[in-house]
Amino acid sequence: MNVEDLYNFCLSIPGAEATTPFDDVTLVMKVCGKMFALIPLDADKLSITIKCDPETAVALREKYSCVTAAWHMNKTHWNTIYITGEIPGSQVKEWIKQSVDEVIKKLPKIRQREYYGSIEQQ
Repeated sequence: MNVEDLYNFCLSIPGAEATTPFDDVTLVMKVCGKMFALIPLDADKLSITIKCDPETAVALREKYSCVTAAWHMNKTHWNTIYITGEIPGSQVKEWIKQSVDEVIKKLPKIRQREYYGSIEQQ
């Protein structure tokens, strides 16, 4: 995977938008106005930071050397995945989708139903 693959996949998520609220070199991918991924464009190593449920976050850090607790984020929920080839792109995409689900499940029930209902209609 390269940065374009990450960007394009994140934008393929229904309702996703790319923003740059922090600076011009950090892409923040949002759905329903909430961040589900962060992609730094100026880093030496390509990475993506995503939200996980707490147990999964720890398990992934223990299993993969390219997964770390996210810098400047709540380490209970956020992991940074360095795209080194250790993890297949298909697995990274699954984790991105899970990140979206983690974000959506924190929304009020009516917004969750609206979001998932809009996906079903597509």
